[in-house]
Amino acid sequence: MVENGRPRRRFEVVEVTGPSMVPTLLNGDRLVVRYGASVRPGDVVVLRHPLQQDLLVVKRAVERRPGGSWWVLGDNPYNETGDSTVFGPVPAELVLATAVLRFRPREEDQRSLRARLSWAVSALRPLWADASASRRLRAR
Repeated sequence: MVENGRPRRRFEVVEVTGPSMVPTLLNGDRLVVRYGASVRPGDVVVLRHPLQQDLLVVKRAVERRPGGSWWVLGDNPYNETGDSTVFGPVPAELVLATAVLRFRPREEDQRSLRARLSWAVSALRPLWADASASRRLRAR
């Protein structure tokens, strides 16, 4: 879709699976992502896995490399799922969207008022580019 001569950005909700982005994202979290948004170091991004392009993954864009590719890493240093340490820099065209908002669904066993209030306070969180995470991950 084109709007005013520029591609219109669209939003979508995606579900996080796996532990590679813990503690930032947990298995089962939902993300509101924006397709077509520019990527900055520190952004949480959705990309096509470079070696298995039918698989979408969520990682942190750590730094832009020469030629426009991105070095991406998971936030969890103890998880050894695929990221740029395994498959190298990711071509920019495989980086599809940036995460805007994280929504954590309420668990069924949260029945008490205290549990529900705790969930309500932490359920929604905006995801801005985290330059400190980008620096920390580059140092790994």
